[in-house]
Amino acid sequence: MMNTKYMLLFAGALMLASCSDIPGHFTEKSVSPMLFPDIADVTIPVNIAPLNFRLNGNTRKLIAVYECEKNINIFYGKHAIEIPVGKWHRMLEKYSDKSINVTLFSKEEGKWIKYLPFKINIKKEAIDPYMAYRLIAPGYESWSEMGIYQRNLTNFDEETIIDNRLLPGNCMNCHSFNNNDPGQMMFHLRGNIAGTVLVKDGTVTKLNTKTKETISNCVYPYWHPSGDYIAYSVNAISQVFHTTKEKRIEVMDSKSDIVVYDLKTNKLITSKLISSEDSFETFPSFSPDGKTLFFCSARKGTLPDDFNKIRYSLCKIDFDPASASFGSSIDTLISSYKTGKSISFPRPSHDGKYIMFTMSDYGNFSIWHNEADLFLLNLKDGSFKRMANINSGNSESYHSWSSGSHWFVFSSRRIDGLYTRPYFAWLDENGEATKPFLLPQKDPDFYDYCLRSFNVPELITGKVMVNGRNMLKSIGADAKNITFEQKD
Repeated sequence: MMNTKYMLLFAGALMLASCSDIPGHFTEKSVSPMLFPDIADVTIPVNIAPLNFRLNGNTRKLIAVYECEKNINIFYGKHAIEIPVGKWHRMLEKYSDKSINVTLFSKEEGKWIKYLPFKINIKKEAIDPYMAYRLIAPGYESWSEMGIYQRNLTNFDEETIIDNRLLPGNCMNCHSFNNNDPGQMMFHLRGNIAGTVLVKDGTVTKLNTKTKETISNCVYPYWHPSGDYIAYSVNAISQVFHTTKEKRIEVMDSKSDIVVYDLKTNKLITSKLISSEDSFETFPSFSPDGKTLFFCSARKGTLPDDFNKIRYSLCKIDFDPASASFGSSIDTLISSYKTGKSISFPRPSHDGKYIMFTMSDYGNFSIWHNEADLFLLNLKDGSFKRMANINSGNSESYHSWSSGSHWFVFSSRRIDGLYTRPYFAWLDENGEATKPFLLPQKDPDFYDYCLRSFNVPELITGKVMVNGRNMLKSIGADAKNITFEQKD
């Protein structure tokens, strides 16, 4: 057995050997490296997949030196730095709640160049290890190829939950989970086998959610934390096209109400307060304690003439899960008359402290609005603010929280203004967000050749075990009809 003295000598020899791989002669540039994705000074969870990157330019060889507390890890590449998953996770575990200094050397025209170092900050709190999302072409004419997928965020594994290679001619959308639980899921099918597919307690059920009393089939969903209810909007959705290149399309509601599906009684319930003929109500979400229903509401307008005048406020109404009843009044949390803006996608944090929402100039389909930004409402004092470190010059839209209420994912078109990609960030105890980072890919060139947008990213605590093939029998069956009840 090697004694302690020789073990220390051996470890020292290994350190010298690894340090000797660092170039001895180089030109030091006083600029930061131009990386894609931009990972400089980001904050990441301890369980995230390797942040592989490339250096833009005519690079022939790369050396990346990761250093923390005098410990050094060195990785090599030609076009890019791609770090093995195992080595990456060992490094993150060792340096959790610390910062790693990264120094990049590149060989260009036979000479080494050293760039200014940058940091990667590691949080010990893990992010939910899976994310579900839809992949779809970024246009609006066709959905011939689409699907709902799940990605293991700790590595690069992607699996299909369901796609329309299995179900030709059908669209699937609006996937949703109860409290990030992969075992409680729903999504809609649109097409020749239309219905709402509900997965709960290992059982798959297809529902026909259109009743004679409601505007449409159920659309935008949000689960009640008990798992006994799902709030939906019902919408008459239309789209119009702009004639200028600056804007492509407007998606809008000519009617919309909110209903709540009671899983126990197989019934849609509502109140006149949240299904008013004088207002458009949409995008419901429940508070973590299940006693409040948040939603967006706008004064009814004439469409398409008033398309750029429709602005949604953030509102709430009490909800009693024991009696499946609603409160007698609506409170406005943020008024569009005061902000002059429009709110969509209110998403409460699981700890009940905040609501994150999207704000744009008008309307509710924010993904087509370059000015759409993320905001944060403090539920304790009622204040709200634009999330300065998160937003860009392009659209920031859909978002969801990790279980611990610090990590979140959001959709952004910041790279090219066309394709939607998922970004992640950490929210600290003061409600300040860190610099976001792009969903890691094994090949840093992935986003150059991926011709589909990531739609509705939802963080989940584990893998969805039910997939399209073992849902086929239920999907092919006749949809179960539901009933309707007005609670007033």
